[in-house]
Amino acid sequence: MFGLLGSLAGSPSGLSVLPLSGFSGKLKAFFALPSEPVTEGDAAVRIPLVPFSAKVNGRIGSYKLGEWPSEKRPISSPSYANPRGFVEVTPDNLSTHLSEHFTLGQFVTKDQPSIWPKYVVLQPRLLDKLELTIEELAREGHPVRSLYVMSGFRTPEYNEQGVGAGGRSAVSRHQYGDAADVYPDDRGRGRMDDLNGDGRVDTKDARILANAAEAVERQHPELVGGIGIYPATSGHGPFVHIDARGTRARWGW
Repeated sequence: MFGLLGSLAGSPSGLSVLPLSGFSGKLKAFFALPSEPVTEGDAAVRIPLVPFSAKVNGRIGSYKLGEWPSEKRPISSPSYANPRGFVEVTPDNLSTHLSEHFTLGQFVTKDQPSIWPKYVVLQPRLLDKLELTIEELAREGHPVRSLYVMSGFRTPEYNEQGVGAGGRSAVSRHQYGDAADVYPDDRGRGRMDDLNGDGRVDTKDARILANAAEAVERQHPELVGGIGIYPATSGHGPFVHIDARGTRARWGW
């Protein structure tokens, strides 16, 4: 039986396991294949995984997922292995709280709006890292109510549309459920809050968020991963990519 979360929901081998409620103590749900016996915490919601084998010709039912990199060519690391399974998402469970601040619907790929059910890969260690980052922001004098998820899980089908020079990586961690592009938006304006209070919203504010995620990694090396800072463009404001891939990566700093 599992009392820890590291091997659930497709965690790459070699990553440290998490307590059921995470290091933050704020995880409220866990993912498991139907055949897996799991010891549940009192407040934990068990969310079943649909096995990866249910994907046929790049789809489950009418929902297009595409092919993961390891289905097309050899991979260099277990962290790029196929996910073990998918969370089925319906209009009825979109608002399910996976942790104190995050719901299932926040991580759905932003395409195929009329197709249900949808399917998501999501790792508990990402949720834990985001929760701890919110805590760290408060400790550093920048309390926020939550983080807006600009992009969570991306199906390979969707990710491939943006692959190319200056675009998405063909092996983007978003395809593995342990990455999210986020920013605080307590005012609901669709852009990052002015965290440093200088009257501007720019990469200085994004750096405050990135530094908080960096501090989380120092405190919890089990959650090490990528942290990338992105400036504003004509299409979006600044944001920070945070992932828990198991190895350190930095860009945009």
